Amino acid sequence: MPTLRAAVCHVAPVFLSAKATTERAIALIQEAARHKANLVVFPESYIPAFPIWSSILPPTDNHDFFKRMAQESVYADGEEIRAIQAVARATNTMVSIGFSEKTRFSTATLYNSNIIISEKGEVVVHHRKLMPTFFEKLTWSPGDGHGLRVYESEQGYGKIGNLICGENTNPLARYTLMAQGEQVHISTWPAIWPTRATTAGDVSPKNYDNVAANRTRAAAHCFEAKAFGILSAGFLDQQTIELIASGSKNPEFVTEVLKASPQGPTMFLDPTGKQIESACIVDGGKQVETSQLTDREGILYADLDLDETIEGKQYHDVVGGYQRLDVFNVKVDRSRRNPISFVEDQNSREERKETETVEL
Repeated sequence: MPTLRAAVCHVAPVFLSAKATTERAIALIQEAARHKANLVVFPESYIPAFPIWSSILPPTDNHDFFKRMAQESVYADGEEIRAIQAVARATNTMVSIGFSEKTRFSTATLYNSNIIISEKGEVVVHHRKLMPTFFEKLTWSPGDGHGLRVYESEQGYGKIGNLICGENTNPLARYTLMAQGEQVHISTWPAIWPTRATTAGDVSPKNYDNVAANRTRAAAHCFEAKAFGILSAGFLDQQTIELIASGSKNPEFVTEVLKASPQGPTMFLDPTGKQIESACIVDGGKQVETSQLTDREGILYADLDLDETIEGKQYHDVVGGYQRLDVFNVKVDRSRRNPISFVEDQNSREERKETETVEL
């Protein structure tokens, strides 16, 4: 199997601007392609932003942010996604990108979604997060199993899957991808995920440790699936902090909490769950060795030798030789859930067509 060069964009969106964030994503894909990336990955809900405000501000102060989020969320077949498809096709790269998805059946039903785009610019996996986590329920609706799929690269770069943030805690969702032969697992995360209003210097209570929590879950999946892991976290920039704080009655406190929250890591893991130390960031035209990105923006690169996904299966192949298929039976519903189904009989349709013809 060939070596896959993966590029992970550890970057902030242009806060709640779908157009500007899409333009930035396109520029980053082009940059990664110039450095011979085969796969370019973006964080959770990169377009137009992750709703961090719901973790800090009370729901009564969230209405304006939610309205803007609904307005700036994008359709899965909208112009923003089509533009990213076009650049994937032009650069011959695969792209995985998170976005807040809006629907045509409601003005405010949103999904936390991720798509994988092929080298030909086709959307090959469209996944909606199964269940929004904690404060995310104030923004997003539960998704469905339709997107629990892997994409097998036409150029031989393996079978690629994605789960969004807390889904990487769900063993059945992870097993569903394993059972499709997943070799490269993308886990996408927000920049921060505050669980407590902790400021700098606070000893207790402790806030959520993004680095440890994300790496633990991703490493467990790599070890069980014998797959490479790509952790893609967002970056919290000063503009986002200021805009979220401006919606609070106590902006100074909110600013302190946001700045004190641990930033999530962007990194690569091998099929044993070990962090890949050879990853590098291209910075100002030169390569700098680094194991992960947390507190600065950039693109992290690694070359993944897919042959390394084989040996571990000899010890524990949890979907094959190390599974008891006579004992366990897993069933997954991958149908797309819609709010309504219309059933009309053939006679009614024909009568309506005749009526319309007469009226014309």
